[in-house]
Amino acid sequence: MSVHPSADAMPRHLLLATDLSARCDRALDRAAQLAEEWRAELTALNVLDPTASPDQAIAWAGGAGDEQLLQVAWRQLARDLKAVKVPVRLCISRSGDAAAAIRRTAADRQSGLIITGVSRSETLGRFLVGSTVETLARSLPEPLLVVHNRVHEPYRRIVVATDFSDSSSHALLAAARFFPGRELIVYHAHASPMAGLAGASVSSRLSASIKENECAAFLAATAIPEGTKLRTVVEHGAIESTLTRYVREHEIDLVVMGSHGRSGIMSLLLGSTAARLLDWLPCDMLLVPDPRARQ
Repeated sequence: MSVHPSADAMPRHLLLATDLSARCDRALDRAAQLAEEWRAELTALNVLDPTASPDQAIAWAGGAGDEQLLQVAWRQLARDLKAVKVPVRLCISRSGDAAAAIRRTAADRQSGLIITGVSRSETLGRFLVGSTVETLARSLPEPLLVVHNRVHEPYRRIVVATDFSDSSSHALLAAARFFPGRELIVYHAHASPMAGLAGASVSSRLSASIKENECAAFLAATAIPEGTKLRTVVEHGAIESTLTRYVREHEIDLVVMGSHGRSGIMSLLLGSTAARLLDWLPCDMLLVPDPRARQ
């Protein structure tokens, strides 16, 4: 396996997908912070949906038509982004298909990163959990940043979750390009096939040693930019529980992972693993697609 870094560094254009509700404020703040840090342009996209915004819901209940709803959404989007200190382009889509509108706008704007929030039950929640997150993760050629937490500072404590696949290499390279100068924790979780059996302790130690060697080989085969600070962590257990515990104990800001791969962690989006990680991880997640998604 030999992976070469892209000629691009950090993204020069970011796309914020927002439904204008309070739950997307954190994504808006993170998009603004990253755009300022990277000196990037920012487009804010809203897909018109009267059920997602109180202002639109009131207007819709009062008999407002599409043009009036469009104006309501436009005013709210402009108000929300008024304090952002970087160039911002506002975009309202009439399409009811959020994923399609995001893909189309990202392609039109040549966005290097899509940023959005997460919720468990309403429009963006349905959009980001289950079938729609699967659709986006499979179809977006750009990285997708799912924001959970409030913004207090730039990302400092960053974990790159790996299964040693090519997809993981591309995720690691993206993290190194996006966040130069910051230490990246390369994290792998594994389960011993003999767990619970006699001799499992010896088997577990042997398995850990094999995985540590595999991790070293993975890093050696990845063309990581010179000067990138790396630390490796190999733990035993299921990825959902071990990574969640590690994130909590070490106050991790961001987990980066590939959206394709050879094991359960990176299958993202065959469903259950991704949904559990989105639900359990108490930090933001950056999903990096395999470059084959661009073909």
